[in-house]
Amino acid sequence: MAVLDKFQYQGIDAIRVGRFNLGINSSFILYRLGNTLIDTGPTNQWRYVKPFVEEKPLQQLILTHHHEDHSGNAGRIKTLTNITPLAPELTVQKLKRGFRIPITQRILWGAADRVEAAVIPQDLCLADGERVESIFTPGHAKDMTCYLLPERGWLFSADLYIANHLKLLRVDEDIATILESTKRVLALEFDTIICPHRGIVKDGKQRLQEKYDYIVNLAAEVQQLHQQGYSQKAITLQLLGKENLMSRLSGYNFSKINLIRSCQKVVL
Repeated sequence: MAVLDKFQYQGIDAIRVGRFNLGINSSFILYRLGNTLIDTGPTNQWRYVKPFVEEKPLQQLILTHHHEDHSGNAGRIKTLTNITPLAPELTVQKLKRGFRIPITQRILWGAADRVEAAVIPQDLCLADGERVESIFTPGHAKDMTCYLLPERGWLFSADLYIANHLKLLRVDEDIATILESTKRVLALEFDTIICPHRGIVKDGKQRLQEKYDYIVNLAAEVQQLHQQGYSQKAITLQLLGKENLMSRLSGYNFSKINLIRSCQKVVL
């Protein structure tokens, strides 16, 4: 698959790439603001990522978390530009030792090379000095961090948002932690979400609140049905329907029943 889209938004240069064009979860958007790149895209799209990186001088690479679509090209970009990636501390550790990638994700995104990264400084700024606030937001990944540009009201949201309605969950994700992280972000002032899958989301704080409310309501429904004696499989079928092709292809690593199981544990 070639480049799916290339666009600009108020000083941001962006490119959407992906091996498949099967919806927003199967493609990835790289964002460059001035001389700063946020995340790297997957390794199997390097032939499109490389010229995007080379279009303008790069001074800084910031990573949100270790997942292969976000960090896969970090080593290649470091070799190309001699710029050391900046990342959350847990991400730095994972990138140094390497991490397991399930087979379906390898097919979708490719592998991820090991790379030496540096821990994000407390006084993180863009290359021009604009202040950036890092917000630790685990749940989707234990190391995930979002980045807020308070002067602009922009949130680089990593994988915290993506869509209003959550239908599938990875086996290593935790809904209670996702809700805590989302609540932490909703306490901040921002309007626009810069999402690496969905794209530019205006009224982003409202959209994220809608997702939070949806998950809370889903968890309440799950727990009510559980109290009535329904099995997890029956609850899944009633609230979310049958498992889809992605669930089956992933061996249910990414599935509806994972979402139901995690919702069942949420303290409301």
